[in-house]
Amino acid sequence: MAKTINAGYDDAQSVNQSSKTTFLYKDISLYFTKNPVTGDVTDVTDVQDIKRSVRNLVLTNRFDHPFHPEIASRVRESLFQMFTPVTINIVRNAIIEVLSLYEPRVSVTNVEVADPEYTFQDQNTLPIKIYFTIQNAPETLEEVDVVLERIR
Repeated sequence: MAKTINAGYDDAQSVNQSSKTTFLYKDISLYFTKNPVTGDVTDVTDVQDIKRSVRNLVLTNRFDHPFHPEIASRVRESLFQMFTPVTINIVRNAIIEVLSLYEPRVSVTNVEVADPEYTFQDQNTLPIKIYFTIQNAPETLEEVDVVLERIR
């Protein structure tokens, strides 16, 4: 069975409609938009919720979570090093490690770190694509794009 890739350019368009889903993941929207029917904060479900969690874990710095400094990726720490193939491998391994430890709903299949020779030098950014499958729907390959930037 061939896997399909869900690019999910707009996470709101991607919803898990798999018949294998036994549990519905649900969270509030980080945009805090108002639901026109209920007047409450809108919620996000399944694929959209998991993609936001993956993106948040990758962008989390140490001590961002109160009382849980261990929940962090070492990705931003690598931005101030010289970019070599070893550094790219460190970034890739840090992403895989943080997702395997703190996001049990996904199984990471591939992490693509862009060639910094062309992207990082000119724009001070490092684009990363994370490919994963969701435990409830393993036949669909999902994708999350994360762009790392030097702030200082």
